[in-house]
Amino acid sequence: MMDNIPVHVVAVPYPGRGHINPMMNLAKLLVTNDPNIILTFVLTEEWFGYIASEPKPDTIRFATIPNVIPSEQGRAQNFLAFFEAIMTKMEHPFELLLQRLHPHPTFIIYDTFIFWVVAVANRANIPVASFCTTSASFFSVLKHYHLLKQNGHYPVNVSENGDISVDYIPGLSSIRLTDFPFNDGSFQTRRLLELTLNVIPWVHKAQYLLFPTIYELETEALDALSAEFSIPIYTIGSAIPYFGDVDHIASLSTNHGDHDYINWLDNQPKASVLYISQGSFLSTSSAQIDEIANGLKESGVGFLWIIRGDNSSLKKMCGDKGLVLPWCDQMRVLLHPSIGGFWSHCGWNSTREGVFSGVPFLTFPLSLDQPINSKIIVEKWKVGWRAMNKVKGNTLMTKDEISRLIKKSMDLDSDEGRDMRKRAREIQQIYQNAIANGGSSKTDLKAFLRQIIQAAKP
Repeated sequence: MMDNIPVHVVAVPYPGRGHINPMMNLAKLLVTNDPNIILTFVLTEEWFGYIASEPKPDTIRFATIPNVIPSEQGRAQNFLAFFEAIMTKMEHPFELLLQRLHPHPTFIIYDTFIFWVVAVANRANIPVASFCTTSASFFSVLKHYHLLKQNGHYPVNVSENGDISVDYIPGLSSIRLTDFPFNDGSFQTRRLLELTLNVIPWVHKAQYLLFPTIYELETEALDALSAEFSIPIYTIGSAIPYFGDVDHIASLSTNHGDHDYINWLDNQPKASVLYISQGSFLSTSSAQIDEIANGLKESGVGFLWIIRGDNSSLKKMCGDKGLVLPWCDQMRVLLHPSIGGFWSHCGWNSTREGVFSGVPFLTFPLSLDQPINSKIIVEKWKVGWRAMNKVKGNTLMTKDEISRLIKKSMDLDSDEGRDMRKRAREIQQIYQNAIANGGSSKTDLKAFLRQIIQAAKP
């Protein structure tokens, strides 16, 4: 690379933890592979306050726009207003910021769901890459959502036909109608669907499309998308906290710091602990939480449960076989040898971290992309069991059902349990091979870096 050409990448994440984390990990991946890159990471002032102290390379710097959207603290209570504000309020302050940045930006990477960045980039004549933080499979569902309407399947009456499966989404095998996002046709979900689908045409106006996945695990969906997009699609694979350095895996599972929960895990038998996390945004009902807690206690299985808010009553319900905490370093936990299973909401970040760690899943999806990810985990990769399999979203899973499933999934001596763990290790190896030197994702990353550097040349 010519030293006198400043390569200045601007990264613009959607303002939510599940989007900011993979964008930051992609940013770290880029600057560690080419230290000549300067990267500006754009946040609202509120989000800058949350993450400013988190460690990052010196070549990544923060820039902020004013808090023109509702606070992160209340977004789940009125998600539609939050989403509409993101779509309409952030473009102008971002464009003003872009004009002030020095050196002049030479490349922009934006979260697919904040489509207006493409318009700003095109006006400024700066190449732009769309980074979709979901699975390629879920993106294909959005890309082809119109087929639901064409086939008379929208809106979905879940109680009558939610368990009907359709097979017309390119790149995916049959999907239950209940598993489609935004499917009920109510005013709020219709508006959310309209706003969400509006991002798709703008991807065609970008110059590149990136997914935090690997080709080998989503081949059919990626091939289907490649046939419909004229822009390059790169699978950068490793936008997880340790950005794809396979050599770090051994040290991550042993270098635990001073966390008390790690010390506790160190004293548990191998593969004996169930790790439970339902994510940081969507909420499980309190009645269902109670059933999970009682089922967990009844199972007698050791556990580490991460749940926000006051968890004192939950600790009493669960019994003394484990820990209930508001936070942990999820990757370090999943890589710990005492972890034998992952009860997950199936957000794409958690899904990839579980696969990377070689841990079998118990899937408990809530909405959005999670049911599709659960389907991939259970049916395509065959590395997990469905915890929530009922079509009606308001149906509780009982403590007895939960207890039986936990005991089955954590039984290391059963043929099913052994086969599931063997398959989880095989998928883990596929993932790690893809992000190693010569692997598909490492090759894609290098190709994308060449495009970034080329864009800076006069």
